[in-house]
This record gives sequence, C-alpha cells and structure tokens, in this order.
Amino acid sequence: MTKSALAKHSKDQKATILVIEDNDDQWFLIRLALQQRFPEVEAVWMSDKAQVMTYLEECVQNLRELPRLILLDLYLPYRQYGWDLLESLKTHHVYREMPVILLSQSSDAEDISESYALRGNSYIVKPCAYEKWLACISSIRQYWWDAVTLPKYI
Repeated sequence: MTKSALAKHSKDQKATILVIEDNDDQWFLIRLALQQRFPEVEAVWMSDKAQVMTYLEECVQNLRELPRLILLDLYLPYRQYGWDLLESLKTHHVYREMPVILLSQSSDAEDISESYALRGNSYIVKPCAYEKWLACISSIRQYWWDAVTLPKYI
C-alpha cells in the first residue's frame, strides 16, 4: 500500500477503542455508553489475552491503525490475568505507547498500586449505575480524546 493510499485508508477508518472485558453485562453497559458518548469510534470487544495479542498483531501486519485507547478490566476473571495482559502490552516495543485504562470493581490499594507499577495509564473503579457510566465515559473522552496528544502507533 502506498503512503497516500495508507493515509486515505486511515482517514476513512474509524478510530478504535479496544475494550477487554470478560463480563457480558459490563460490556453491554460500556458499549452503550461508548455509543452515546463516542459515536465516531468503533468499540472492539475482546475477553482474553490471546484474543487481544492476536488482534493487535493482525493490526500491525495488515497496516491497520492500532486502537487509540484500551479499556482493560483488571479481573479477567482474576486480577493476575489482567496484570499479565497489562504487562505484555506495556513491555511490547509497539503496543507500550497505547494508553491503557484499567477498569475494576475493586478499590483495593494493592490493585491500584500494582496497576500503576505495571505502567497502566489510569485506574477507574467501575461505576455502579448507567448514568455514572455515561459520566465516566464522558470524562475519558474529554481527557484522552480532546485534551491529550498521543503518539502515532503505526
């Protein structure tokens, strides 16, 4: 693909937010809030490390843009699974620059501390009501979409 063809392809393609969540009900709430607060993005849902790494490798191989943002549930279903995935992302030479926001029901200090130690970019305790999800997604959008300048991953 030529440089100009790649640029046109990138402009025509919606930006992607990768949502890594193993709970169908949580995914439903997140997807609905994203549709209302981020209608111009495509939310891609995955539930485990193998899926995520395969998807990201395919993005690179096919010259598709990597997700602009990753929302990662810490407990997949165990926190060690979330930490393992976070560590894999943040130590990879290409993926490490993608911002990863950890989402969890847990407000445990150890969960929060370890998530930042593994270079998570943010830690958010999951809202318990849909209206609060909307507010949370609006805040994520305002900061990670409107205020921050991110590097180009591909």
